[in-house]
Amino acid sequence: MTLDELRDRLTVIDRELVERMAERERLSRQVAAVKRATGYPTRDFQRERDVLLRARTNAMQLGTSPDLAEQILSLLIRDSLATQEKAQVTAKGAGSGKRALVIGGHGKMGGWFAEFLAAQGYEVEIADPQGPVGHFLHRQDWAVGELNHDVIVVATPLSVTSDILMQIAARKPPGLIFDLGSIKSPLRPGLLAVKAAGLKVTSVHPMFGPDTHLLSGRHVIFVDLGNSAALDEAQQLFVSTMAERVVMSLDEHDRLIAYVLGLSHALNIAFFTALAESGEAAPRLARLSSSTFDAQLDVATRVAQESPALYFEIQALNEYSGESLAALLFAVERLRATVRSKDHAGFTAMMTRGREYLGGRPSSAPGATVNPG
Repeated sequence: MTLDELRDRLTVIDRELVERMAERERLSRQVAAVKRATGYPTRDFQRERDVLLRARTNAMQLGTSPDLAEQILSLLIRDSLATQEKAQVTAKGAGSGKRALVIGGHGKMGGWFAEFLAAQGYEVEIADPQGPVGHFLHRQDWAVGELNHDVIVVATPLSVTSDILMQIAARKPPGLIFDLGSIKSPLRPGLLAVKAAGLKVTSVHPMFGPDTHLLSGRHVIFVDLGNSAALDEAQQLFVSTMAERVVMSLDEHDRLIAYVLGLSHALNIAFFTALAESGEAAPRLARLSSSTFDAQLDVATRVAQESPALYFEIQALNEYSGESLAALLFAVERLRATVRSKDHAGFTAMMTRGREYLGGRPSSAPGATVNPG
């Protein structure tokens, strides 16, 4: 066969692969319907394991790469789960006949929540001075007009959220009220004002980015502000998803987030700052890269693309940031001293302590992305 004929054959095969993918997605929707009808859980880890092992076996029998087969099937499984999860959320229709107001819907997480609530059947209205968002109802100023929505989501920058919450408290709306702040320290006055007004209030922190389509392996934090009805209602929004729901106190949230977000962000900012100021050109380093360097560089690259304003707020406005940054500084200084003194035993002790600490931690979900907060 000629080169052109071979390429034509590849084009046909590519088309067949895409057709098979589309067929698989249609079957996934049918699977979702059967699971809903029978009460079967959306995710079946044993089934996933069997699919991946069979893919590897088939690949070896056909003389192709088992690793590649597993990677492709893993992507298809995640796509299938996302399709089933979305179908489950839509079918449950928990928001049917209800109304929701998202204050700050032009923001990425505000937009994500608007779509999420709409998928559950809520009639969603967005209040944002930047103008309309997609097909949603819109008002320029949230404070102008009634606030008798079933759910009010405050998805505004941290610098203004507390003031908005205090204004909402004065209006005494009857529905569920919650914010989406990455840290809660600067929101405390507003949250406590809404609580003092006797309203249904909680505080939510989705631990994933706005480009997330599958919530399996993701966490959503719910801050208990003393209103059990609000806490339960907010959690019910995620019951039809595969997200892990975690409840904690206001103080506990920010102390943990200082490490989960603050420390990880700081580590990556320090990493790419050290590289940028090293005098070594990125292309030269790329030619000498290792698997560890490449993995770290991928994360640092995504961090560098995020909003400096948001990342600064996560560091500067959290009352517990000093604790995690001091821990990072101490660890780096200890490592530096150990290396300079050629303390092999000390270095080994640090590695051993890390191995023991991380040994029981479950691995993160495949395809995980950087969480900007």
